[in-house]
Amino acid sequence: MILVTGATGNVGRQVVEQLVDAGEEVCALTRRPDRAGLPDTVEVVRGDLAEPDTLPAALRGVEAAFLFPVPGRVPGFIDVAEKTGLRRVVLLSASAVTYERPNAIGRVHQGAEQAVTGAGLPWTILRPGAFMANDLNWARQIRATGVVRGIGDGAATAPIDERDLAAVAVRALLDDGHAGKAHLLTGPEALTEAERVRVLGEVLGRPVRFQELSVEEGRAAMLAHLPAEVVDSMLAMRAESKEMAEVSPAPADLLGRAPYTYAEWAAHHAADFS
Repeated sequence: MILVTGATGNVGRQVVEQLVDAGEEVCALTRRPDRAGLPDTVEVVRGDLAEPDTLPAALRGVEAAFLFPVPGRVPGFIDVAEKTGLRRVVLLSASAVTYERPNAIGRVHQGAEQAVTGAGLPWTILRPGAFMANDLNWARQIRATGVVRGIGDGAATAPIDERDLAAVAVRALLDDGHAGKAHLLTGPEALTEAERVRVLGEVLGRPVRFQELSVEEGRAAMLAHLPAEVVDSMLAMRAESKEMAEVSPAPADLLGRAPYTYAEWAAHHAADFS
């Protein structure tokens, strides 16, 4: 049995579905089993990393786990996992831990990594950069106005498709050869926000325009839904966009195929923007 935490998120849902496709028994941890909407063969259990008392039952009989890094909750999960006989853990971390200059995002993930690597369990760490799925946040703007408002600083990232990230996670969960390894994961191309908006318009077949904001205007908009420390860390990373724009060969090497392009991701999610 394989446990997937964060099972109803963009990445976790893909991990669940790909494990099912591989013929594996899957247990999905979620706070709202009634809303999970996962395949019928999946055992869906109520649980939350923020509620340690729910974890022993969820981990009973589980051999491997995909661990979503709820801030401050990874050490508690590992403590329970060691007591219940877990044999392998694959942690979703972030490429920010590799940056020369630490920031709030990187520090949070460093703490999670230290909890996992310091335990007595075989581990694999996944360090993605930006997610293509983050751009689903633009869907409401695109549907309503056809305009995406973003910081016009020319910063580029190499975002990864959640299907590719999940595929690497599944391989790490099923293959002992990934134990003790940390994989840096990106998509196949570096793109600015304006370039991604252009691709979305081409794929959707409708006018979509990028409206440039100043850094100050962008920060104010981000503060509406993110803590100031996180916002400032994200802006600092944009200012050093070279690290964010580097393309890793690891996904292609690990998957044995080219990772999905942004245009392919956009086509897969076209209905979300329409």
